[in-house]
Amino acid sequence: MQGTTLGLVGSTFLASFVEFVEALTIVLAMGFTRSWRSALAGTVAALIALTAFTIAVGYALTTWLPEAALQLVVGTLLLIFGLQWLRKATLRAGGLKAMHDETEEFASQTAAAQAAGTRRRFGFDSFAFAVSFKGVFLEGVEVVFIVITFGLSADDMTGAVLGAASAGAIVLLLGALLHRPLSMIPENTLKYGVGLLLAAFGAYWAVEGLGVLTTEHHSLEWPGGDLAILVLLAAWLLLSRILVATLPRLRNEVTR
Repeated sequence: MQGTTLGLVGSTFLASFVEFVEALTIVLAMGFTRSWRSALAGTVAALIALTAFTIAVGYALTTWLPEAALQLVVGTLLLIFGLQWLRKATLRAGGLKAMHDETEEFASQTAAAQAAGTRRRFGFDSFAFAVSFKGVFLEGVEVVFIVITFGLSADDMTGAVLGAASAGAIVLLLGALLHRPLSMIPENTLKYGVGLLLAAFGAYWAVEGLGVLTTEHHSLEWPGGDLAILVLLAAWLLLSRILVATLPRLRNEVTR
């Protein structure tokens, strides 16, 4: 497996793994406190909706955009996702934002489920169905965007789907075996790494896509080819570590 393909599979695996863990926590909370039947029905409905969403978005992007424009659009999307994840991870690493904890999230979802009233429609618990559907769909939309953007930009949809599918299968297996949130997963560290990867690949493809603005409308090429991704990754890592070290000091000086 080539280095670029390995990086593609690894990036989609890690990004999807984090999203699947968060979706699993929501479904488990609804299943344990409300109704497994309704929680699983909401999950299945969300997966069907995500399939239709994936087909529509993938068709639109591949049909309406030339290669350079496609790289610019999907690279920009990846960069936005990556910088959002990287911002949160940097704030958490610097002590400016609370660490995400799946156990606390499970407790919060469980409390909300226990406090909600009982209402049934078509034989399903409406609250459990709706919360499970919303949680799985929203987390799934991020997975879909990441898979599509990585797959189309790298011209390797198979590798992108493989990474996401592997992550989903592992999370489902762990959830079925453990019957509890996957709080042992170092989720904050994973999000930090994923943010770096998304920002690096996003910047790489977005800059290539700027070639659509030239007279030839062809993709630009980075010096060194794919090795530029490693340079971008190192640059984002260096910048984030500088921010982790300096942001707490700046906050302390402002609050004095």
